[in-house]
Parts: sequence; structure tokens; C-alpha cells
Amino acid sequence: MTRRRIRSGSPFEGSYGFSRAVRTGDRVVVAGTAPIPAPGGEVAATAYGQMLRCGEIMTEALAAAGASPADVVRTRMFITDPADADEVGRAHREVFGGAAPAATMVVVAALLDPSWKVEAECEAVAPPPS
Repeated sequence: MTRRRIRSGSPFEGSYGFSRAVRTGDRVVVAGTAPIPAPGGEVAATAYGQMLRCGEIMTEALAAAGASPADVVRTRMFITDPADADEVGRAHREVFGGAAPAATMVVVAALLDPSWKVEAECEAVAPPPS
């Protein structure tokens, strides 16, 4: 089975030795995705804005792998403050709500960058390549 690796340009991909996403067959796995700002941007101040940014990055990785948010079957969200759960959940619904994937939200002590309030990952079952 062919393994296709998708890169996003994260500074951690090369130094930590990982891919943003990997597709094998119809399965697409997107790595933990932090709210890394677009070039020239800043990390969003709110958990809602950060989860939307994570969703943008994951959506781009899914598209590069031939999938979309509608194909997502599983998500995991890691948050640093339980008070942010509703904001993160609302943004998750906006990005993945149509797929209604199995989802997990876990409170963690910290993420790599102290400004990050959320990190997320997803798995999809993609349609065959056209």
C-alpha cells in the first residue's frame, strides 16, 4: 500500500521528523495541529479563534490528501483550560459538524507554546482518487 506524506511547512515537521498528514489507502491521519498563525499573522487570542485556525490547517492537509472535513470520522482536541471547552466545541462544530465525527476533548497541563489554548488532530476515510 502506498503511503503519501503531506507537509504543511510547520517548523516542527523537519526538526521532529513528522508529516502533517499521512494517507494510506482510504485512511488519512492528520497529526496534532496547533494554531500556528499564517505567515505575518498572530496566534488568535481566544480558544475559539485558535480552534478555527487548527481547523484551517487540518482542512488544508485533508485537501492535499484528497479528503475533506466531511470525510472525518474521528477528532481529538487537547485544551489547557476546561473553561475553553464550549468555545473549542463551537469551533469544532463549524469545521467538522457536518461529519459529526467521534470526538474526544482532553484537558492537558500545557502545550508546547504557552500561548496555545488548543491542539487538535483528526482521522478521515477518504474517497478513492479520481
